[in-house]
Amino acid sequence: MTDDEILNEFRAAEALLEGHFILSSGLRSPRYLQCARVLMDGTRAERLARALAERLPPQVRDAVEVVVSPAMGGVIIGHELGRALGKPAMFVERPAGSFELRRGFRLAPGAAVLLVEDVVTTGLSSREAIAAVGAAGGRVIGGAALVDRSGGTADLGVPFTPLIRLDVPTFEPTALPPELQAMPAVKPGSRAGA
Repeated sequence: MTDDEILNEFRAAEALLEGHFILSSGLRSPRYLQCARVLMDGTRAERLARALAERLPPQVRDAVEVVVSPAMGGVIIGHELGRALGKPAMFVERPAGSFELRRGFRLAPGAAVLLVEDVVTTGLSSREAIAAVGAAGGRVIGGAALVDRSGGTADLGVPFTPLIRLDVPTFEPTALPPELQAMPAVKPGSRAGA
């Protein structure tokens, strides 16, 4: 898929939003990609996951044993990417503030894991999820996401493959441009109050 085709998937799902948004990182942005909307159509989610699987470096794609994603945003794309790769998919969640495997999910010691997110902005959630995978005995060999909105600055500590990179400006809450200061802020993501 080309970048235009990928963006058209977001537009068709009304998932490319404009306004004043509070991101999970606490940063503010005039645009927001609501991946839950683009993934709510199973056919579209499958199509995007297959395109992402094709972009993975062969050495990562061929070595993956398990796909792990952080809840909530990464669950659907993680499941679909696991299906595209023919590998089991599970997720980590934050029952008490930090990520952990639950629900009977287990990793074999040293299992080669692909960590999958919906959107990466700073990479913090990914690094926290990678630490949880390590604590559970797995070994993250690569990261993937539908969207990299970090401007290429996110460092996950492993090879990182996004389906698309978008340069969307982000701002500290104390350094907003006038047009964002004039609008109420909305937090559309899954993590309350950053």
